[in-house]
Amino acid sequence: MPTLAIKTVGGAVLVLCVSQGVFAATLRDAVEQTIRNNPDVQAGAAFRQSTDEAVKVARGGYFPKVDVIAGTGSQRYDSPAIRATSRGVDTMHREVANIRLSQMLFDGMGVKNEVLRNESRVNSAAYKLASTSEQSALRAAEAYLEVLRNQELVTLAQENLKSHEKAFDQIKMRSDGGFGKKSDEDQMAARLALAQSNLLAAEGNLSEAEFNYRREIGVAPEGLSKPDNPPDSLIPASVDEAAALALASNPIIKSAQADVDAARAQNEAAKSLLYPRLDVEADYAYNRNVDGVEGSQKNGQVMLMMRWNLFQGGSHKARVGETQLLSVESREIANRVLREVEQSARLSYNAYKVAQLRLPSLKQHAVASEQTRDAYLKQFSLGQRTLLDLLDSENEFYTARTEYVNGVYTDLYARYRIAADSGRLLEVLGVPPREETLLGQK
Repeated sequence: MPTLAIKTVGGAVLVLCVSQGVFAATLRDAVEQTIRNNPDVQAGAAFRQSTDEAVKVARGGYFPKVDVIAGTGSQRYDSPAIRATSRGVDTMHREVANIRLSQMLFDGMGVKNEVLRNESRVNSAAYKLASTSEQSALRAAEAYLEVLRNQELVTLAQENLKSHEKAFDQIKMRSDGGFGKKSDEDQMAARLALAQSNLLAAEGNLSEAEFNYRREIGVAPEGLSKPDNPPDSLIPASVDEAAALALASNPIIKSAQADVDAARAQNEAAKSLLYPRLDVEADYAYNRNVDGVEGSQKNGQVMLMMRWNLFQGGSHKARVGETQLLSVESREIANRVLREVEQSARLSYNAYKVAQLRLPSLKQHAVASEQTRDAYLKQFSLGQRTLLDLLDSENEFYTARTEYVNGVYTDLYARYRIAADSGRLLEVLGVPPREETLLGQK
């Protein structure tokens, strides 16, 4: 029995560890996990689903209403007519029951426009969730690339430190043997300290990148692999084309337009308050011992009822004015969204073009710096170069490789950023969108 308990507990712990230790090894896995578990996306999905219920609430106005009232209890009667009888003040057991069926025939198109408003809210929520998914995916991609970039920078800093340690050992041996200058040893020690500092800084930046990865994706980064560049065919040919593509397909623009439609429908629904309302009503009432009269009463009726509020302090007219201005507000918000999306698309494309133009030069600089460093190292061993020349070439080689790594990841992130501006990042990464972003869209 103890053995079975140990196995059971051990199995449970193993399952728990495995479930908590699951990590995303590829960028696609990281992004997919993000849009399934990110709090912002989850909140957007819940709101999207709530708008479905709001549509059902609005459509309820088309259906009949059935109201039932029933009661039983004692009622005390005291009136001139009662007191004139021999009984005087009387208390009787009373029972009441009433059922009413009503069907709206005309309400100034209030229900119709309320349904349209909530259907537009469904579309707005769906498109907004799609935008939130794209932006969350972009942040996840940035966090993923930042971990990879800083891992490479740590590797470069470690190699740079090893080169300085090796050079320091050689200089110290010369100095200890009386063949070198004490000033060379001091200078080498200073450069070694700088290399150590660079490594510590790189490791600190990597830790920050890992913390950010955990915040965006929800797990610790382990076993990450560098993703391939998105195909060049997905990159627009010009900045104007990038802006046009973003304006045509960015989901946040469609969400803003759906908000405009919702505000317009809300204004039309407010106008329904200015019209009469027609209902068919069927009533059946049962009363027993009413107003001191013993016995039961039953009556029923079917009527066409009109209700029209002619004056309520101007509140209905003010409501129409309010919703009309809210419609204007929603249009201006949509205009602002258009400008922001266009600006973002142009900035993203500009960042991509700059990164593309810089990469060849950065690569050439790194290759040339390595060749220079290797040549200076040989010349230094032959006494043809000073220690300062060697240290400067080593530092330039380290800086050139660092800049090239930064350039490579800047270019890669710029490509993903362009895809996100046009609402295509999930598609580029092969990640299926959430179901809530697909329902209700027109």
